[in-house]
Amino acid sequence: MTTTGKRDIRTAAAITLAALLAIVTGARAEAPRAAEVRTEHLTWTEIRDRLAAGHRTIVIPTGGTEQNGPHMVTGKHNMIVAATAERIARALGDALVAPVLAYVPEGDAARRTGHMAYPGTISLPEPVFAKVLEAAAESFKTHGFTTIVLVGDSGGNQRPQEEVAARLSAAWRKDGVRVVNASTYYAASDGREWLARQGFTAAEIGRHAGLRDTSELLAVAPDGIRKVKLSTGGEGADGDATKASREIGEALLAAKVDAAVTEIRRAQAGDTAGGPDGGTAKPGLLARLKRLILG
Repeated sequence: MTTTGKRDIRTAAAITLAALLAIVTGARAEAPRAAEVRTEHLTWTEIRDRLAAGHRTIVIPTGGTEQNGPHMVTGKHNMIVAATAERIARALGDALVAPVLAYVPEGDAARRTGHMAYPGTISLPEPVFAKVLEAAAESFKTHGFTTIVLVGDSGGNQRPQEEVAARLSAAWRKDGVRVVNASTYYAASDGREWLARQGFTAAEIGRHAGLRDTSELLAVAPDGIRKVKLSTGGEGADGDATKASREIGEALLAAKVDAAVTEIRRAQAGDTAGGPDGGTAKPGLLARLKRLILG
């Protein structure tokens, strides 16, 4: 065989191999996309097709941009709720997730109250926050979503979300659309009773940027923690962040997700008479969480 002939065979083989690799790579790329639930990572036609396939629930996650002590980034709530909202949607099986709303009520900007006393915090007045929620909900209603779920990871989000959900549900009932504020998600995020059962004191648990928050962020975005600055409180933090762990965080996140999924499924079924269960984890869940940490 001539040199030219050998070169032609090698070229043909290379082209064939490249084509096969392209097919395999393309198939691998399609598989994760088929499982994608975040609307900002889907095209409009993919969202249209999900709606046609029965994905009529949309989760609107709200986080917050606030100070979290010297050891934790200001986007803590956004990172946590982005992860939990995706888990909630996957557990439901018929839901998609909207982009995280990172601007929420955090205090009065003019008077520098609440977290606004610390640089990096961004605050919206409650009426503005409520209007943004209403506009987002109306957008998804327009496109055909019939269960619109507000999931807030921060305390200041809860009251306006509850009011918006009640108002829009009443207005849109005739259209077969309900808006749900997943209040048990935030109630379950407290985790105080469960952490106390593990032997932690109230001072160790804290209320902001302490054991709980730090553990949850370690579970979803460990790069958001400045480990050399972990402390037992002060400078915007309350609680012992040095006792935080990824395992504790995963257990707390599981409680939040389970509580939200239960509440949303109840709403999807049209069961609103009982209302939320107050976020109290059921004994079976507490036992399961204990096994997650203690083995």
